[in-house]
Formats: sequence, C-alpha cells, structure tokens
Amino acid sequence: MDSRPNNRSTLARRHALATLAAAPLVMPLARADSLAHEVAPTPAQTLGPFYPRTASERPAHAGADLVVVDGSRVITKGVPLYLTGRVVTRAGQAVAEALVEIWQCDANAIYHHPDGGDEARRDPAFQGYGQTRSDAAGTFHFRTIKPVPYPGRTAHIHVRIQSESAGSLATQLYLPAEPGNERDVLYRHLNPAQRAQVALDLEPPVSDHPLARATRYMTKVELVLA
Repeated sequence: MDSRPNNRSTLARRHALATLAAAPLVMPLARADSLAHEVAPTPAQTLGPFYPRTASERPAHAGADLVVVDGSRVITKGVPLYLTGRVVTRAGQAVAEALVEIWQCDANAIYHHPDGGDEARRDPAFQGYGQTRSDAAGTFHFRTIKPVPYPGRTAHIHVRIQSESAGSLATQLYLPAEPGNERDVLYRHLNPAQRAQVALDLEPPVSDHPLARATRYMTKVELVLA
C-alpha cells in the first residue's frame, strides 16, 4: 500500500491562496496605463519661520509684482527675475484658480517679516511676499528678484500652493549652481530627481508678459500636486 500522504487538497488550497494574493497585482490595462503616465509630485519642504501667517505680517500690497520699477528702470535692489510656471496634477491636468504664494529675502538678505532681520536694512522697494491665482491652464506669473543666500541657508524662493480641488503644496526653489547648496540642510535631503524638480534654470527673458518687462532673467517651473 502506498503510505505517502495525499496532499492534493492542501496543494489546491495553497494554489487558491496564491491566486488571491496575486490578484491585486493585476489591474485593468487603462489603470496601469494611467499610472505609467503619472509624474512624481514636487517634493514638499517646510514653510519656514518667515512665512506671513497673518494679514499683519504681509505687505499692504501682496500682488504678483514684488519689485518697484520706474519705467524700464528697476528701483529694487537685486537682479530682477520673471518667474512663471504651471500648477498641475500628477496626471498632468492643469489646476486652475490655485492660490500661489512666494516669499524670499531681499538683496540685503533680510526677510520682510517681523522676525526677518534688521528692519533698518530692508530694501523698501522690494515687496518680499506676493500672491496670485493660476489661470485656466494652471499658469502663474511673478516678477521678483534672483534669490540670494542668507546666514544659514542657501539661495531659495519659498512657494506655497493651495487648491480646493487638488490639494496643497509647500516647497522651495533653488539655483542649481549655487555654491551653498551642498551645505544647506534642506537641499541635501533632496535626491537628484527632486533637485531637478525644484531647480530655477535661469535664461534671458523671451516673454511678452507684462511681468517679464525690465527683468534680466526668466525661469519656468512646474509644480505637481500629490
């Protein structure tokens, strides 16, 4: 008599369990294709201590133009920069009517914030903070200055996005060739792909947008909400 145990029922149960375990890995082709075309969200970073959390900490005028210009002459200290970009979802869909805020220190390395440094050294012709809304294509525009470092941090521009339909994001934008990047604690935590996502690649202004007037450089960014 064959004394070997009959394992057929046990093997059948194991096969069924293995099939169930593998089931979540099989997704509809359309869903798999959608995921394949999604892009990574822009890396989130801290708002920092100089984000104006109350109306009293914001400038009286908080529009998209952070510099003072007299005709074609820039009064603001620093290098004028035209910053434009798009707010999109991971699937590449435009996010319209998102609130886009930026803030940074002035050319004297002073934030226009109660805790931002020596008020006597502030550049009075620089706004320090601005906000706008993305249009139907998800596009936004600012006129500001090329960021500069200040003690303890490399050069950067803070950005915050808030959208009722697509969520929110706070991040920081950097100059790729800035000498202080590798010493900056926040920049060092970004991997190469993330650094590319938040890079301010400067080029001569070629736009006819009003906020590109009297600027020396322009840069484009795409901010992807998770």
